[in-house]
Amino acid sequence: MYSTVATFAPGLLPADAVHVYFEAAAVIVTLILLGRWLEARAKGEAGAAIRKLVELALDTATVERADGVETIPVADLRPGDIIRLVPGERVAVDGIITEGRGAIDESMLTGEPLPAEKAPGDPVTGGTVNGTAALSFRVTATGADTALSRIIRMVEDAQAAKLPVQALVDRITSVFVPAVMGLAVLTFVLWMILAPAPALSQALVAAISVLIIACPCAMGLAVPVSIMVGTGRGAQLGVLFRRGEALQRLADARIVAFDKTGTLTRGAPALVAIETAGIDRATALALTAAAEARSEHPLAPRSSPPPRRKASKSHPRRMCKA
Repeated sequence: MYSTVATFAPGLLPADAVHVYFEAAAVIVTLILLGRWLEARAKGEAGAAIRKLVELALDTATVERADGVETIPVADLRPGDIIRLVPGERVAVDGIITEGRGAIDESMLTGEPLPAEKAPGDPVTGGTVNGTAALSFRVTATGADTALSRIIRMVEDAQAAKLPVQALVDRITSVFVPAVMGLAVLTFVLWMILAPAPALSQALVAAISVLIIACPCAMGLAVPVSIMVGTGRGAQLGVLFRRGEALQRLADARIVAFDKTGTLTRGAPALVAIETAGIDRATALALTAAAEARSEHPLAPRSSPPPRRKASKSHPRRMCKA
């Protein structure tokens, strides 16, 4: 507005104050929009990890009823229902094995490369994958009470929570902004009282100058953008922050302890050595290939294996909770 007056009615302003600030206003707005765009992009990257977790949930499940077996929506399941699992099927909700023995791939939850053996009485978690055995389990938790839902909720809460440094910035700006506006008003009043004529134009220029110089754009943009970029980059590397505070405290971390080696693996076993006794290496490989050609054993490759990469503690291959 000031630049518009200076452009079309320069006579209303002091001769030495006829300046336009269109480019300054444009740059400020552009920087703010850029910060919003970066924040939205980071949220999208972090949200991709959440979407992958949500995709692990099934829509339907096969339930045993008094009059037979039927397929119903997972939303209709209730604790106590008996669910049948066919080989290779994903577990719909949390429960306890009631019939059958077999292995379940829990790498999405534990990071361990080998499937966990399950027998009657053992717990199963929604989102994990059944192996080659037919199993039945009794539902113990549904909806928001499942482990998968709690993990998703913790990640979402961490994305929405304010860090201590952000709360500090909010407290500073809550005082800083009103103080600056008060100083601008005080500047206007003093110029109106003490400045020579035309006092109005000079007072207006002085008050606007205070507002422009004190604009806390960097303070308002730097913290939220850095937070969202940090959490988004962490999600790309498979690190989900359960609490927003963990992201800030991580800056001071010098030693990181992992509860088990599975957290640092790729979630799949890999051949590291071959030893033979009474048979040559080529024959052993040929017999092994024949045995696993149509096998569903966890160690039998079901597709072309990806190129092996050296494990690095600085880039976890599986998801870990901070």
